[in-house]
Amino acid sequence: MADIESRLKELGLTLPEAAAPVANYVPYAQSGQMVHISGQISLGPDGLVTGRLGDGVSLEDGQAAARLCALNLIAQIKAACGGDLGKVKRIVKLGGFVNAHPDFYDIPKVINGASDLMVEVFGDAGRHARSAVGVAVLPLNAAVEVDAVVEIA
Repeated sequence: MADIESRLKELGLTLPEAAAPVANYVPYAQSGQMVHISGQISLGPDGLVTGRLGDGVSLEDGQAAARLCALNLIAQIKAACGGDLGKVKRIVKLGGFVNAHPDFYDIPKVINGASDLMVEVFGDAGRHARSAVGVAVLPLNAAVEVDAVVEIA
């Protein structure tokens, strides 16, 4: 696999610090070679992207929020790998949750923001299974939350 840190630089991406949990859970749990990353919300350098898709938050803003979730996931993956993203063998699955108005149905398009970033960063190893679900509310009124299952060496 290509050097992931170099790939992040090529894409002009800077990973945030891996966020500490805000409740009674751990940011990731490893069993064998599988690492389950807790849900990461749409927090970026300009703060938390909040609101409801289809009710004040556009599809494009939702996709950008999902991309922030993916960056936060990669930061947690890096922590789980002891700082070496080269240990990532595969992004196995993403679970996407979208704070959505009941009439908003483009949930998969929102989560494409996260899925696309995983493929941009990890190439074929970033292709994954996925679920994308609309929900009534997310923690802190976040627009999007995404969790992951990752296989590492």
